[in-house]
Amino acid sequence: AKNHGVAVRPVCAARSDWQTRVESDGSLRLGLQLVQGLPVAQATRLLEERTRKPFASLDDLKARTALGPEALRALASIGALNAWSTDRRAALWQAERPLRHEELGRGFSGSGAVDRLEGSASPLKPMSPEERLVADYATLRLTTGPHPMALRRGTLKNVWQSAQLQEAPDGARIRVAGQVICRQRPGTAKGVCFLSLEDETGITNAIVSPELFEAERLRISTEPFLLVEGLVQRRHGTIHVRALHLERLPDLPLQTSASHDFA
Repeated sequence: AKNHGVAVRPVCAARSDWQTRVESDGSLRLGLQLVQGLPVAQATRLLEERTRKPFASLDDLKARTALGPEALRALASIGALNAWSTDRRAALWQAERPLRHEELGRGFSGSGAVDRLEGSASPLKPMSPEERLVADYATLRLTTGPHPMALRRGTLKNVWQSAQLQEAPDGARIRVAGQVICRQRPGTAKGVCFLSLEDETGITNAIVSPELFEAERLRISTEPFLLVEGLVQRRHGTIHVRALHLERLPDLPLQTSASHDFA
């Protein structure tokens, strides 16, 4: 989507449908079905109430949908309640605040009076980019924000980005790194393993010899992020890095999406 200029919008309780859809400007709006911890029945109630009348505030949403605590926390943690809050932690704070009896029994005019109720202001600091990333992966297994590699790029020395490989001369010894999104070891490849490493600019393909694979089998098979040092190989218009050395790349505590392995 990024390569084709298509914007991807995050889940939003004020705008998202159950399924991901194309918005009027051609962007993709992620759907509520991606939110782990949001039951179908509660999401359906939210959509029905929103269709009947737009939510005037977060308290209005809480009163009319009766979303459970887990669902509210999940939505708040990924920014899906930010339409009625300043940031994710403020939404979490307000989501946890019990509704007062008088709030449950009255209408919400949308004047903002509810948001000014005593005790509604959050004393918590907004999430950092790293914390937002961790929350996105924990609840969605993806993010519309910065790629994990973008957040650690400043700590990597002499590591090439995927988009820079077009400039790498054939046979050069370089280092690349990324999130492992695919591991393949086809029977016809005589023990050779193929790794796809995704960074913030694209995908790098690495080739691991049978000998190196056996020596690093556990690391290759289980680590979500790897740093690979090897030789650039240009063959038939494609670029690979023939691995000579592999390292575990220290990563954020991400519950990443499942990679495509050895299919």
